[in-house]
Amino acid sequence: MVRTSPLPSFGALIVAAGRGERAGGTTPKQYRDFRGTPVIRHSVQTLLEAGAQPLIVVIAAGAKAHAMTALSGLEGYKLVEGGASRQASVRAGLEAMKTMDDAPERVLIHDAARPDLPRSVINRLLDALDRHPGAIPTLPVVDSLAIASSNDTMAGSAARETLRRVQTPQAFRFADIFLAHTNWDGASDAGDDAQVLCTMAKDSSGSVALVQGDERLKKITFAEDLMNASIMSPMRVGQGYDVHRLQEGEELWLGGIKIEHTHGLAGHSDADVALHAITDAVLGGISEGDIGTHFPPSDLQWKGARSGQFLEHAVKLARQKGYALGNIDLTIICEAPKIGPHRAAMRAQVGRLTGLDQNEVSIKATTTEKLGFTGRGEGIAAQAIVSLFLQETLL
Repeated sequence: MVRTSPLPSFGALIVAAGRGERAGGTTPKQYRDFRGTPVIRHSVQTLLEAGAQPLIVVIAAGAKAHAMTALSGLEGYKLVEGGASRQASVRAGLEAMKTMDDAPERVLIHDAARPDLPRSVINRLLDALDRHPGAIPTLPVVDSLAIASSNDTMAGSAARETLRRVQTPQAFRFADIFLAHTNWDGASDAGDDAQVLCTMAKDSSGSVALVQGDERLKKITFAEDLMNASIMSPMRVGQGYDVHRLQEGEELWLGGIKIEHTHGLAGHSDADVALHAITDAVLGGISEGDIGTHFPPSDLQWKGARSGQFLEHAVKLARQKGYALGNIDLTIICEAPKIGPHRAAMRAQVGRLTGLDQNEVSIKATTTEKLGFTGRGEGIAAQAIVSLFLQETLL
């Protein structure tokens, strides 16, 4: 089932009260660097940009200075002191959220130790809450499983087909998960919040949906996980393609430049196929979906929006992942207007939006020799290829 309307409003709670001792070092892992940025900052920033309101970050006693430094410059979150266990910390966060004027109907509960949070997972979780009080991201178990005895010998096997690896964030209807944590007796430790909901639910209302997770949500547990975060491909390449229909009475925007022409491009935003193609190329290069994932046409706030903000968002995401753009190669496919007179202005504008020098931005134009929809003047297409490099390789 694919949602055709904007996602509902939601709040989020990030659990960051642990000490992270298995990761070694004197600083808790959530405040150490991951791809050049504190671990905790990644998910806080992602959830803020996704629209989480309110956003509660649960921290350990005495950790406020660490948290404020790691989250410097960000706004829209509240720090809450957690408890001695994960359940106690989550409950503290939920209770703080309950007292707010804007307490949400839906909430995501996420571990700070999972910094790489794809927006697509957030979308799937919130969509599942239309039909279930809870939803969790999971991945299949691909290895064979053995049951260990007390003396470390094999005591049996488990059917991997029925098992799933569970990740966070986990999504819940706020009233259900708040009641479940409130009623938790504290005598035992639940593995996660979905287990709290299922254990405390008295009937089928405790059903939790399993949605597709993502390998990128890997939890940072040991010191080598932080070290391995820097072992990424030094170069990546993305490709984007976009088409919009020409229509009389519309404005024509190409490459961030308004061009006087008899027809303009029709679309939900300003329909700038050139910037859309570049944006999709950047998003593709960092495996972040496409424009529709981040700016769905069903969302009225993007009606008539300038496409430059879409490209700036994609470049920002790339930087958060540790990548900087190397160059852009764009081809615009149309019979008219002539692109040549506007090429310099387009290169300058694309350079401003991406932070690239004009010498790193190539803009070409071609026709299809009167063939196809572009040849008949029915629309304009654009294709872009971008290169991205790990930022430390550019120093």
